[in-house]
Amino acid sequence: MLTLQNVIDSIKEPDQAAADLARRRWDSVAKPLNSLGALERDLVRIAGVQGTPRITIGNKAIVVMCADNGIVEEGVTQTGQEVTAIVAEHMGDGTSCVCRMAAVAGAEVIPVDIGIAGETSSPGILRMKVARGTRNFLKEPAMSRRETVQALETGIAVAGEMSRRGFTLLGSGEMGIGNTTTSSAVLSVLLEQPPSRVTGRGAGLDTTSYRRKISVIEEGIRLRSPDKGDGVDVLSKVGGLDLAGLAGLYLGCAYFGIPAVLDGLICAAAALAAVRICPAVSGYLLASHVSAEPAGAMALEALGLEPAINAGMCLGEGTGAAALFPLLDMAFAVYDGMSTFGEMQVEQYQPLK
Repeated sequence: MLTLQNVIDSIKEPDQAAADLARRRWDSVAKPLNSLGALERDLVRIAGVQGTPRITIGNKAIVVMCADNGIVEEGVTQTGQEVTAIVAEHMGDGTSCVCRMAAVAGAEVIPVDIGIAGETSSPGILRMKVARGTRNFLKEPAMSRRETVQALETGIAVAGEMSRRGFTLLGSGEMGIGNTTTSSAVLSVLLEQPPSRVTGRGAGLDTTSYRRKISVIEEGIRLRSPDKGDGVDVLSKVGGLDLAGLAGLYLGCAYFGIPAVLDGLICAAAALAAVRICPAVSGYLLASHVSAEPAGAMALEALGLEPAINAGMCLGEGTGAAALFPLLDMAFAVYDGMSTFGEMQVEQYQPLK
């Protein structure tokens, strides 16, 4: 298995020459310049990742990292952690929200048990369990550094498997009761913002529970003292196995040259940790949408990403990636098949000065 350090040492920036050629192709297409907006930008980004303007996005999957979080002991969620395994089972059976959406988008959903506390039986779940959930970070670090590195390397291995299976575009998502608490804690540290500014109500907390959630994050950060300059340390002390697995997936996508589409807040938190571990990873990421959670826009801004969709979504599971895929397919149909100004014998648009 590839080690974390091997991957970090091997990741290079995306191919700027290929991205430039893709931009020229867009500019030659017989339509107003930049008129497909974010979709043009995303295809140019994909060209840089794939190293060619002749991009391929037909074989798509959404990898969903599933894990439980010990912090749920502190009453920061509306439901119990048994829900993680239940939803993962539905993903494995193809009946969850993201599966319904992905089927329309022509994408496969691959749930990964990287840290579910209980057992699952669906044959559709990829079992790569590092531990049975994390510990309560109010009492002790969520994970040891070794467990965190193992989870990162598991995510890298999943990216390698997706590459071997021929997927050319990967979406990402998560399932883990309590992970808006862990992601808010991670973002509070990495963005250097108070928990009250980055923490939302998750799947739906009343005001008392919401205030409790903020105080738990504040106290957990104070007790654990994560190092904001060390993404592994932050994930270890206040993160989760799903976040670490996603961060590893993004590192692996950069290593294997696969564009990775983020979902919402939790994926953005994991991506920011991955970028702190290896800054070049940022060039391999695309933002599907901006989460309705308070830190959604802040996290994307820190990553230097602009979302293609602003629809008030906050469901998770990778549903943002599923929503973006058909838009990218439509943009690609124009990019790949539309006549140029020259072929139509029409004067080409010129950039405004």
